[in-house]
Amino acid sequence: MVRKEKKDKKISFFTKGTCDYIILIVVLIILACGLIMVLSASSPASLSESGDSYKYFKRQSMFAILGLVTMYFVSKIDYRIYKKFIWLIYIGVLVLNALTIFIGEEEGGAIRWLVIAGINFQPSELAKIGLIIFFASILTDIKKSGNIKKFFKGFCIPMILLVPFIGVILGGQNHFSATFLICAVTCIQMFIAGVLLRHFIIAGVLGVVSVFAGLGIKNAIKPPVAGKQNFRFTRIQTWLDPFSDPTGDGWQIIQSLYAIASGSLFGLGFGESRQKYLYLPEPHNDFIFAVLAEETGFIGSVAVILLFAIFVWRGIVIAMKAPDMFGSLIAIGIVSLLGLQAMVNIAVVTGTVPVTGMPLPFFSYGGTALIVNLATVGILLNISRACKQK
Repeated sequence: MVRKEKKDKKISFFTKGTCDYIILIVVLIILACGLIMVLSASSPASLSESGDSYKYFKRQSMFAILGLVTMYFVSKIDYRIYKKFIWLIYIGVLVLNALTIFIGEEEGGAIRWLVIAGINFQPSELAKIGLIIFFASILTDIKKSGNIKKFFKGFCIPMILLVPFIGVILGGQNHFSATFLICAVTCIQMFIAGVLLRHFIIAGVLGVVSVFAGLGIKNAIKPPVAGKQNFRFTRIQTWLDPFSDPTGDGWQIIQSLYAIASGSLFGLGFGESRQKYLYLPEPHNDFIFAVLAEETGFIGSVAVILLFAIFVWRGIVIAMKAPDMFGSLIAIGIVSLLGLQAMVNIAVVTGTVPVTGMPLPFFSYGGTALIVNLATVGILLNISRACKQK
């Protein structure tokens, strides 16, 4: 009887304890701002496509409600349970992503979507959080065995387990941004777990040499056709000088910069963006931050960046206070995932890095991403409950 009471009390740490209300409030504010911006940014395109100015806003609001419900229930699930199913999670997300190669739906020129039981979703979004949980468990076990600082067991084994996803998501879906995120977050988790920095340096040098050697062999066997360039190389050229092709590849970033410049210090006012009127392609998606900057100005843009910074700060605090290494690595993975997405998206919109399909968390239109992002926050909140009861 005493043991049962102790066990129930231990479980209650992860289900009934108080969560980190700072991170919860910040996420709710960001989500509210995101919905407002989707309403503003999508209305011209929505009216043009369907005759309904609120089409995208209504769909995003529905996704937000589903995401909030998911976040609530996930926040009540003891995160330690996931450790029992890590291989099921690993194989499951790998199979789902592999299926896109064979039965994937094309949208926007990319085959990254699956339709199951009438539900259209991106498996790569599930892979992000699935791999965070998987590698948190694997690295915890390697750490406990005392092999985390060994090159093969501590560095090579996690990388070998990552290779199938790189092949499927980058090779099959041609989804560079998702591949970059998954690799970056996994490396951050590995470093936090104790993998030596010199192992990353050695692997990085070997990787660069291999890439250049592979390109040299490929060009020797099959020389590139004159005038035909890789689209990623074209993106880099456009990033360096977008005005070299102002009506083609440079159009999107030029319109984004026009929008940001028009916003000045205080912005043009809510709903007053000019670039969203079919100048900026799909302003409610990856370039929604440009519309935000145009309507709220430098002040509004900085406020949103600060909200993301607070989220990252509180997430790091949760990771530091987590009761075990598994929870700590999950927390740092979630913070890295959402923080990197926000950072890269804003860098792309401002022309700081080449254009890549990286959505702004809680802002960019998209059901799968929004629901999964809110679910990951639910996991983070559950870990914070354990911190409170520690």
